[in-house]
Amino acid sequence: MPRIVRPTAYGTPDVLTVLEVPTPRAAADGVVVEVRAAGVNPIDWKLYSGAFHDVDDDHKDAAWIAASMPSIGLECAGVVTEVGVDVTGVQVGDEVVVYPVTAAYADYVTAPATSLIAKPAELGWAEAGSLILTGTTAFHALQVTGVTAGETVLVHGGAGGVGLMAVQLAAAAGATVIATAAERNHALLRELGASPVAYGPGLADRVRAAAPHGVSAAVDFAGTDEALDVSLELVADRSRIASITGSPRRAESGIKVLGYGPGEDAGAEVRAAARGDLVDRAGSGALRVIVDATFPLSEAAKAHEVGLAGHAPGKLVLIP
Repeated sequence: MPRIVRPTAYGTPDVLTVLEVPTPRAAADGVVVEVRAAGVNPIDWKLYSGAFHDVDDDHKDAAWIAASMPSIGLECAGVVTEVGVDVTGVQVGDEVVVYPVTAAYADYVTAPATSLIAKPAELGWAEAGSLILTGTTAFHALQVTGVTAGETVLVHGGAGGVGLMAVQLAAAAGATVIATAAERNHALLRELGASPVAYGPGLADRVRAAAPHGVSAAVDFAGTDEALDVSLELVADRSRIASITGSPRRAESGIKVLGYGPGEDAGAEVRAAARGDLVDRAGSGALRVIVDATFPLSEAAKAHEVGLAGHAPGKLVLIP
């Protein structure tokens, strides 16, 4: 029988269990997709760890919050195996990228037809299944901070899944990119068009040396107090600083806070509009999806342990 990974309680990755379930059926306006790859993202373990922040009622659907134990796996790629009676333009056998979706840690997943984007033949399964969530998050952060050609943007957490996307998108837009990361990831960041700097004491001075004409905007994917403090110190206009994670200090500082909590910017329309462009870029090779490691579906808990350790550059992916 088909398998699905679900948390059986709130806690650490050892609560994840592989269950056998019936093959799902397509809703009238949806499809069934046989999953070939599912991206692993920090929100997955936050949903069952109990660490996920308060969510505004208006954003609960977008944040995949359910009354019962949450389903996990919010992006994937695979092959369409069933099409709902009201769906047009999609056929059984189509290779697709699926986002947004729920419960993608599975052999099969159901999704509305509006979540599908055709997968380019040139794009590998692991890359296709782990592109969209980080890509749309990076796109959203750069859009709200207004990064344009000729400006300098500081990317905190530049070697993470979202950071690597932001580095490439900002560089492609003609911006000068300064990215914070551990030194072991500096060579990769240089390949992608960024000037890397090590985080830690003296970060502001290192950024000033790398950007002698100043920093126009900052996007924070690290969520540390250091990232917030350095951004506030170096960027004159606080509306040009955006953060996706971190302490409650963010809301008090006047920066843009991206997310699903009260007063935060979910950016649902911006993210939805960016999906096709991201897939096109990745398919053409203009945008690299850095996959650090793949795991079989049965080792979802191990993948989460690796993710929680925080040392992997790029994405972790489950392969059913």
